[in-house]
Amino acid sequence: MKVYDNKHIKTVTFVGAHHSGKTTLAETMLFEAGLINRRGSVEEKNTISDFHDIEKERQNSIFATPLHTEWRNYKINIVDTPGLDDFIGEIASTMRVADTVLMVVNAQHGAEVGTEIIWNYIDRYAKPTLFVINQIDHDKADFDSSFNSIVELVGNNAVKIQYPYIQDDAQCIIDVLKMKMYKFGPEGGKPEKLEIPDDQKEIANNLHNELVEKAAENDEDLMELFFDKGTLNEDEMREGIKKGMLNHELYPVFCVSALHDMGSGRLMGFIDNVAPSSVDLKPEQSLESEDIDRENDPTTLFVFKTLNDPNLGKITFFKVKAGNLEQGTKLVNSRTEDVESINQLFIMKGKDRVQVEKLDVGDIGATLKLKFTETNDTLYTDGHKKTIKPIQYPTPRIRKAVTAEEGKDEEKLHEALKKIHSQDPTCIVEYSNELKQHILGCQGELHLQVIDWHLKNVYKVNAKYEKPRVAYRETIQRSATTSYRHKKQSGGAGQFGEVHIKIEPYYEGMPDPEGFNVRGTEVVDLDWGGKLVFVNCIVGGAIDARYLPAVMKGILETMENGPLTGSYVRDVRVMLFDGKMHPVDSNDISFKLAGAHAFKDAFLNASPKLMEPIQDVVVKMPEEMMGNVMTDLQSRRAVVMGMEGEGKYQKITAKVPLAEMYKYSTSLRSLTQGRGSFTSKFDTFQPVPPNVQDELIKQHKAEKEDE
Repeated sequence: MKVYDNKHIKTVTFVGAHHSGKTTLAETMLFEAGLINRRGSVEEKNTISDFHDIEKERQNSIFATPLHTEWRNYKINIVDTPGLDDFIGEIASTMRVADTVLMVVNAQHGAEVGTEIIWNYIDRYAKPTLFVINQIDHDKADFDSSFNSIVELVGNNAVKIQYPYIQDDAQCIIDVLKMKMYKFGPEGGKPEKLEIPDDQKEIANNLHNELVEKAAENDEDLMELFFDKGTLNEDEMREGIKKGMLNHELYPVFCVSALHDMGSGRLMGFIDNVAPSSVDLKPEQSLESEDIDRENDPTTLFVFKTLNDPNLGKITFFKVKAGNLEQGTKLVNSRTEDVESINQLFIMKGKDRVQVEKLDVGDIGATLKLKFTETNDTLYTDGHKKTIKPIQYPTPRIRKAVTAEEGKDEEKLHEALKKIHSQDPTCIVEYSNELKQHILGCQGELHLQVIDWHLKNVYKVNAKYEKPRVAYRETIQRSATTSYRHKKQSGGAGQFGEVHIKIEPYYEGMPDPEGFNVRGTEVVDLDWGGKLVFVNCIVGGAIDARYLPAVMKGILETMENGPLTGSYVRDVRVMLFDGKMHPVDSNDISFKLAGAHAFKDAFLNASPKLMEPIQDVVVKMPEEMMGNVMTDLQSRRAVVMGMEGEGKYQKITAKVPLAEMYKYSTSLRSLTQGRGSFTSKFDTFQPVPPNVQDELIKQHKAEKEDE
């Protein structure tokens, strides 16, 4: 393949709702450019993009797939992404390496469910964006309604470059930038280029003038030209449109029929000579002091995707962020400081690899068998360290406890999940010492199904998924005093230790205990939050000081497995004020056991209470769906903290018990037809209602009896 300079390389990420036609459009563009001889289809399971077995099986994109094509001395990198927000990680990854985002909108449905969610990510990254209304030749297509839905999504900065028109039963596209009409035959392909018909001239002229004004708004020099001449020529309009796209303030709208190859050539022409290239974008930020100079800094790569191929092993996808890359180059990983050799260099066309010798800045490529490098890593030229700001992936929306169906496969399962996480950072697997469970976090039920498919079909291991336990906390509401004597005699030296303690709730800034001679205080910041305050009030040597650490150790071990439900105990002050010891039989183990039993007895007499984790939840949904969402939240014991408008959405902020958030993602999707989204993060611990506490204690008791 020809080596292109940075101004002639464009990287475009295709995004859009499920079934909007992204994969078909990518296939058509490759065909139109002559990169493939025959167009595949999703239904026939032979497209260049959706080549994974699971994508063929489900007939939709699951992975972001890099492709490339050449058009009129430009190279266009295309990344086809999934349309379902369960796979938002794939979209977030490719958004970071896109020069332009191309959002495909189905002409039958307009800017639908997935479009709204994806737009939030585009807006966050402020990426140059253009819209393509697809399937304009469908019987149920409604271009005007689709365009209006785009305006609702992004505002009045959406501007028509084209609109569809029917002449003599033939599909046409009128282009108001070039002021020409393209008339297509029944099979699509190369159109006939014609003058705009008389009955459309007024409409086209009005749209052209609107486009001229929008283009002029983005540059002071162009605005002066516009005032002087009253118009702009085509080259000046292109310049203004490009600047508007770079400012994230102008969103050109095109129309195509990807299925019947109508309009794809003109779209590629616009990407070539108007859409920004990498060197047009704002400087790339580095975590080091200086931004990255794309054209003058030495070679720097950013890894945006990792794929574990059963035959090839690990494939690492990257974008050249500065300099150029040649085969055999050695680079340093900024995270690990290990040196990696790029011994193989290629570009991708779906599953096919095309070997290349060199890639210039702005291009995307892939290599094999890097030892130390994962997604989000930066590789830099030794002596010129750069660390590109990592991709921020969304936190999991559902959590499941995961185990192998057969115990012998546990290690195999977790090795497989580790590889899946490497490929998909939104799949999170962690072992909770507190819950004694491996917790799998992912983006939704569909995401979980895909993970399970990979476990079964790629890694040959069967897993089962259960509701995860909740990390409760136990504490007390009043003080209690008790004593415990541990005595054991079995020939020879025995065991003896007696302790007298008082426990009470602890809070920051509380005064010293009354009625005790305080000899020393130790404050323990517990790993799970809260404190244990251990106060030595022993007088007269009733217990030797060397046994005090053993007493505290017994108390701490009991706090790791609370008396109510086995949950962690927090925020307790313990006064050890008396006891007895034996000159022969007393030892550390005796006082540890005495401390543990005394603490448990006192705890159960101190009005113990269970605390549950409360999540800070923010839900966004269309206004008409707010009532159903509110009712559902209230059924989950939510306390609504506020409601406010945010654009065309309503936002509810609420405090919700974590125990009630199980399967909330699925419920919200059902309640809002997929148009709702939410975030959830830990806020605090609050007391569990008495009826819930009683039920949890009974449940824990039954589990202990079963053991």
